[in-house]
Amino acid sequence: MAAKKNKKSAAVGRREKIEEARRRERARDRRNRLLTIAASVAIVVALVIGGIFIVSSSEDDDGDNTAQPGEPADITGVETWADLARDHVEGEVDYPMNPPAGGEHSQVWMNCDADVYEDEIPNENAVHSLEHGAVWVTYNDTAAEADLETLGERVSSTSYSLMSPVADQESPITLTAWGAQLQLDTADDPRVAEFFDSYVQGPQTPEPGAACTGGMSQ
Repeated sequence: MAAKKNKKSAAVGRREKIEEARRRERARDRRNRLLTIAASVAIVVALVIGGIFIVSSSEDDDGDNTAQPGEPADITGVETWADLARDHVEGEVDYPMNPPAGGEHSQVWMNCDADVYEDEIPNENAVHSLEHGAVWVTYNDTAAEADLETLGERVSSTSYSLMSPVADQESPITLTAWGAQLQLDTADDPRVAEFFDSYVQGPQTPEPGAACTGGMSQ
C-alpha cells in the first residue's frame, strides 16, 4: 500500500511540475508577444514622426524668400498693374502706360521668338505677345548704340522676347512684361538680367506656353 501511495504521489508531483512548466511557457509566450507588439508600434510611430519631419523640412525650404525659377522677384523700380483687360478688339487702343503693359489688344500677336524689329510695331499686337509671356524691350533715340547692340544680342538669343523702338517713351530703355514694366538708362544695369529671368514666361503670364511664332511680323 505504501509503495502504491508513493508512486501516486510521485505521479502527481510530475504532473504538477509539467503543468507549472507549461504555465511558465505560456506566460513567456504572452510576454514575448507583448514585447513584439510594443516594438512594432514604436517603429511605426518613429516612421510617422520621421515622415512628418521630412515633409515639414521640405515645406520650410520651399517657403523661404529665395525667388524660384520664373518667379517675379522684388526688382527695384518695377511698376506693376493688376486686373488688366484681355479682350480682343479691332483698331487702336488708348493705353494708360507707354509702352503698354497689358490691356485690350489685337487678336493677332507680334512674333516674339527672339525677334528684333528695326521699326516701331503696333502696340495692340505687342500686347498680345506680352499675354503669351514675352518680354518686350523698347528704346528711344537717346539710348546708346552700344546698349542697343547689347540688348539686341540678349533678345535674339531669348525665345519669348522681342525688341523694337518706341520714339515717345520716357526713358532710353524700357523692359515690359504683362502687368510689369522697368525703365532704365543703360543696358549694363543688372536689373536687365533679373527682369528677363523673372518675367520671360513668368507666373504673371496670362497664357503660358502660347505661341510666339505664327503671328504678325514686320
